[in-house]
Amino acid sequence: MSESQQNDTQATDTYDYIVVGAGSAGCVLANRLSANPENRVALLEAGARDWNPWIHIPVGYFKTIHNPATDWCYVTEPDPGLNGRSLKWPRGKVLGGSSSINGLLYVRGQREDYDRWNELGNTGWSYDEVLPYFRKAEDQEQGENEYHGVDGPLKVTNMTFKRPICDDFIAGVSEMGVPVSDDMNGKDQEGVGYYQLTAYKGRRCSSAVAYLKSAKDRPNLTIFTHALTERIGFDGTRANTVHVAIKGKRTMLKARREIVLSAGAINSPQLLQLSGIGPAGLLQQHDVDVLVDSPEVGSNLQDHLQIRMVYKTHKPITLNDELSNPLQKMKAGIEYLLKRSGPLSMAASQVAAFCRTRLSNDRPDIQYHFQPLSADSPGEGLHPFSAITASVCQLRPESRGHIHIQSKDPTVHPTIVPNYLSTEHDCATAIEAIKYTRKVMASEAMARHISSEHIPGPEYQTDEQLLEAARNVSNTIYHPTSTCRMGADKHAVVDPRLRVNGVTGLRIADASIMPEIVSGNTNAPTIMIGEKAADMILQDNS
Repeated sequence: MSESQQNDTQATDTYDYIVVGAGSAGCVLANRLSANPENRVALLEAGARDWNPWIHIPVGYFKTIHNPATDWCYVTEPDPGLNGRSLKWPRGKVLGGSSSINGLLYVRGQREDYDRWNELGNTGWSYDEVLPYFRKAEDQEQGENEYHGVDGPLKVTNMTFKRPICDDFIAGVSEMGVPVSDDMNGKDQEGVGYYQLTAYKGRRCSSAVAYLKSAKDRPNLTIFTHALTERIGFDGTRANTVHVAIKGKRTMLKARREIVLSAGAINSPQLLQLSGIGPAGLLQQHDVDVLVDSPEVGSNLQDHLQIRMVYKTHKPITLNDELSNPLQKMKAGIEYLLKRSGPLSMAASQVAAFCRTRLSNDRPDIQYHFQPLSADSPGEGLHPFSAITASVCQLRPESRGHIHIQSKDPTVHPTIVPNYLSTEHDCATAIEAIKYTRKVMASEAMARHISSEHIPGPEYQTDEQLLEAARNVSNTIYHPTSTCRMGADKHAVVDPRLRVNGVTGLRIADASIMPEIVSGNTNAPTIMIGEKAADMILQDNS
């Protein structure tokens, strides 16, 4: 790795491409842009290298989220839709970004998601046009076919950690008429079965592992860590410099060709606003010179809101029981050390289910993350009783929030206003999701295990009560998107080739460009965006 040793100087260096953010898409870009030795590439990451061993142990997300060494530790504003609660919003601050601290689940979304992007004027983003980039990224354990590739750097493997209660949940959902599926990333997403993981031989395959490990020693790729980007500089309206503090020392890097923001749905709009691109009134309020009045920068924020329903079981058949004392935890540790298996190889959830409530006749509108355990939140320890969790989220929420700077100081976190459950349809879907879950738990396969509903509790029965329960117990499932919306209209932040409108030499490639959130977890789609962006950048600069 050609990591800069010039941190004590103020000298300006020049690169062909500067990528801001070494997350899910940024690592892809660094690899693909530097594959040509004639391209000099800089990759800037505000966090550290991914040396923390918990990053690479699948269950280690319990240790890395809410940890300021690896997490930005964002917190939302009090949200009226959640009865005034603020939520913790973990985002990765380390090589690999959120792909280094996420739940390892590989989910692409639905064909209709991407076709909808294309219908909105985003030429080139239909499902048939993005599928080659999913395949290009992927090394799929189940083998190559029309939907999957095997030559890519991202390892996608089958779930190895299973428990009988997981099989029973699959059976319970199938009693609802949902097909059992071994590939919800293929022809049809609707189904129930085990998740696939971005893991290999019991270790996490983050974007950094997949894309930087093979590229880090290229002499034309410089990776800066502890590098906080403060703003983008312009010559007129052409982006040509990145102002960055590297290990506390401020410097400026020049870009001959392009600067690419891959800083994520929170940091990318923040950086645009700090650089003078955003709502003019907001920028003036914080004494930022307005370069481009772009009102939608930071708006259109979308996220998946999960309702974590917890059920106590009659018998000790869950991980709450397996890991209830130090000796059992030690046993799990030994199993992982010797075999790379057992509870420490576990992803955030085991079983996926994509289902249709009565509100959706054409395609799944809710998703389950089923876990054979229960806890108040990740990192806070398992409950002292036997229980399972069926977390359910609405796939395509209508609610929209925003990200706004609250200071011109880049170290001050922006305000995050999700506006959860702010539309009638979102509220209705939350109610239906709770009802659907209760039907699954009343199925023949599951009812024999359940002793009681612990969260939200059987006292919630009417629609009004169920909505109140959703407002009280729901939490983020960590999928913020869409704050730098891609579109063909004049109000879009980026055009369909991801170029920031109103300026030249600047693109965005991360989850912030999604015009609408995808129907599922966002890591795999963000990696796809990185792959497609790299191709477009190389084509446009050839």
